[in-house]
Amino acid sequence: MNTETAVVGAGPAGTAAAIILARAGHDVLIVDRATFPRDKCCGDGLTALALRELETLGLDPGQIATWNVVREVAVRSPSGTERQYPLPDGPGCHAVVVPRVDLDAALLELARDCGARIEQGHTVIGTDASSASITLRTRLQNGQDGAYRQHGPHPTHPQSSANGPLICAVNLIAADGMWSPVRKSLGLAVDQYRGEWHAFRQYYRNVGSRAAQEMIVWFEPDLLPGYAWSFPLGGGRTNVGFGIRRDGRHNIGEMGRLWLDLLNRPHIRRALGPDAVAEAPHKAWPIPARVGRVSLVGPRTMFVGDAAAVTDPLTGEGIGQALLTGRLAAESVLTHSDPTAHYAKAVRRELAADDRMSRALIPLLARPWVARGVLRLTGTSAWTRRNFARWMFEDYPRALLVTPRRWRPRAFTVPGAYQQESRSTA
Repeated sequence: MNTETAVVGAGPAGTAAAIILARAGHDVLIVDRATFPRDKCCGDGLTALALRELETLGLDPGQIATWNVVREVAVRSPSGTERQYPLPDGPGCHAVVVPRVDLDAALLELARDCGARIEQGHTVIGTDASSASITLRTRLQNGQDGAYRQHGPHPTHPQSSANGPLICAVNLIAADGMWSPVRKSLGLAVDQYRGEWHAFRQYYRNVGSRAAQEMIVWFEPDLLPGYAWSFPLGGGRTNVGFGIRRDGRHNIGEMGRLWLDLLNRPHIRRALGPDAVAEAPHKAWPIPARVGRVSLVGPRTMFVGDAAAVTDPLTGEGIGQALLTGRLAAESVLTHSDPTAHYAKAVRRELAADDRMSRALIPLLARPWVARGVLRLTGTSAWTRRNFARWMFEDYPRALLVTPRRWRPRAFTVPGAYQQESRSTA
């Protein structure tokens, strides 16, 4: 099998790229080490940025039974004061909770429907780039070796080599996560890199009415500038977790002990309710957040999503950025003879200013008295509460006010995504 573009990784970034390419009639092959549906450690929250990207892709929320629209968020200050922050009224939605096991499977199915070819259960073990093509060497999960060599626009029968069949491509989009095997094979990995955030997540069932219906964010003094959360999944279930910055203030090795302590704090225990039961052991994962400070491209390769470290450094949110970079990579392939050069410029243009803004705020919000003051100010009126909620949920870019080139009419009153599809409200 040959292909014009190979996509390594079938998460939101990879499938977004594949959907756009396949819908344009481009030959695209998705390769992933997992077999779908598969779980993915995540808070499961979708911001307005993510929702608008999903709507553009044509994802139908009616096909996802666990799609749960959220209309407001309860935020607890480090002082213990709690306020409700409503998202804008009107058509559409600005925040949704949906388990990644369902979201990613739906996106992969959409890519298939658009014409993308999919190879599951393949791990990339090496790459070989030339001036005209790039070759992926892969291993099947059962241990069998193989290579996908990409080379030209039309599929042919697999070639053979000492390592097994080959598949060739002109372009490679690497959506293979923080510890990208593609990045490593190209010699572009950052030694000892462990991400900017580390997070825990656990699913609970039989939760109380608050956790079942409300999105809750707890800014605990000992987590700042991190936070804890409870995101409602519907059906009496919730995603509970916390994230902390890997900045020397916290002992990552003690996160398991901290997790137990958090679950026993009275306000969190009350929100979960007396009958809440953990569905499975907690899971932890690192989160990369350094836009433009790791290479965005390699030989005939574009890194997207976590492989490009494009997560928001202030919140650890990354699905919207993953979808965005997947789209930018696909558009670069479709419209430019040198897609890698165009892609790198496009990502910096879209995300670099927001990354700088977020990083500038982090040391301030790490101080409990600053976090308390900010939340007190944002809670002074209905207008401030609504617009702070919109800013948190990426309804407009983090650095919009200081980037005039992005100013648009009604930038602060844009309707939500899926105006015709809004359904259940949490």
